[in-house]
Amino acid sequence: MNKQYAKLKFKIPLESEDYLMCSDFVVNQIEAMVKEAIGADRNKIIINTNLKRGLPMENINKVAGPFVEAWAFEVFSDVLEDKNNKYHLINVEAGERLNMADIILQFKRERKSQSAVTGYVDVKATSNDIEGSGKSPNITSFARIRTEYIKDPDYLFVILSIKHKVYSERDGSSNMILGVMEVVDFKAYDLKFLAENDISYNPALGSGQLQVRDINYVSKEIRTTWEFCQLLDEKCIASRKGYSEWLHYARKNKWIKDEI
Repeated sequence: MNKQYAKLKFKIPLESEDYLMCSDFVVNQIEAMVKEAIGADRNKIIINTNLKRGLPMENINKVAGPFVEAWAFEVFSDVLEDKNNKYHLINVEAGERLNMADIILQFKRERKSQSAVTGYVDVKATSNDIEGSGKSPNITSFARIRTEYIKDPDYLFVILSIKHKVYSERDGSSNMILGVMEVVDFKAYDLKFLAENDISYNPALGSGQLQVRDINYVSKEIRTTWEFCQLLDEKCIASRKGYSEWLHYARKNKWIKDEI
């Protein structure tokens, strides 16, 4: 680690004692809800067009994201309609346009100081038909997520990776070609617990973007919020941004204590 970095006085986030249990609970509930929808044959998105040859299959991955995200939102919303649902889901919201999360889920869970836990879900679509499609997605801005963990050490950011395939079929009554986008696989991860080698830092945009190297093959490493912040800092400093640019972000976003 950079020697200058090591001398700084940081604002160190301390997560709750039950964070790991809450993380496992939220991730497991999300996966169980999606699994149930697929098992109940509610995993198809029908897209009507007036195109004689149907959807442009070679470019379908470019428009798949919003459809898959909308599908996931409906899956969770359908669960919420049952007020006594077995997943203890008590609220579902769509993330605002500039929010880091696409969907915000709140679950009832008795804790020391509160009775609920919130998961911020980022939905990522990956094509099962196009090799390499969605393999290394941008997740979020380095400075934004780093700051969020200072504001809320229990911030629970979940990546929901959804794999889909697309095919066309003809509607017998209208003779129109229907596009069918079918969810075939999925996996949810707590960003904070992604293995170090699975996280990459792209300095090209703004303060830099966090990316998953290969979202289809991800390992888990348990760490504290502060350990994760340090990991993110190290990746930023090791990039062409360097220590001086990182220090600019740290001062701007108040990651370090006031300097004399």
